[in-house]
Amino acid sequence: MIRVLLVEDHTMVRAGLRALLERTKDINVLGEASNGQEAIDMTVELKPDVLVMDIMMPRLNGIQAAEQIRDMKLSVNILLLSMYSDEGLVHQALQSGVKGYVLKTSVSEELLWAIRTVSRGETYLSAAISSIVVESALHPNALKTSDPLDDLSPREKEILQLIAEEHTSGDIGKILFISEKTVEKHRASLMEKLHVHNLAGLVRLAIKYGLVDMD
Repeated sequence: MIRVLLVEDHTMVRAGLRALLERTKDINVLGEASNGQEAIDMTVELKPDVLVMDIMMPRLNGIQAAEQIRDMKLSVNILLLSMYSDEGLVHQALQSGVKGYVLKTSVSEELLWAIRTVSRGETYLSAAISSIVVESALHPNALKTSDPLDDLSPREKEILQLIAEEHTSGDIGKILFISEKTVEKHRASLMEKLHVHNLAGLVRLAIKYGLVDMD
């Protein structure tokens, strides 16, 4: 039996995914989470075989959560779901150590095959994603576009995402259990590192480089 943790911030989408998985005899849904931080906490608690996780989520997105899970050396195979096949996003996802990347537009029986594949420690990519990976292998310089977020620490990315989600410095301090003054220092550092002069500039970069959903 493949033990799965389902992570998706939209309740109706999560319910649909759970209904699909529960029709099978070899997949057991251990639980559900609605953001990346919950995904990490529940992975530690439940120890699933596979983490099926949306990329664009509040608090911590799927890629950030995958990076933290990798750094924590948790034994779980991660399958990301996304509406986007943007090259930069795919590159970030694969760099984070995930085993699979499936487009939401093709989620059906393909998701079941993907879960079974990554549960064995193998890689599964939707066809469109495979094409991007092949192209980047054939033309290795094509993906070498400058991503300023690569130079940020995990904490800085976390704060940048929360800023882009319109949380105040006080809110962010409460969420991350740090002082408002510390948040302000991080914000000033982000502006300096990313060469922007206001919050709007930070938000534009967070959207441009896939840290938050453009919606």
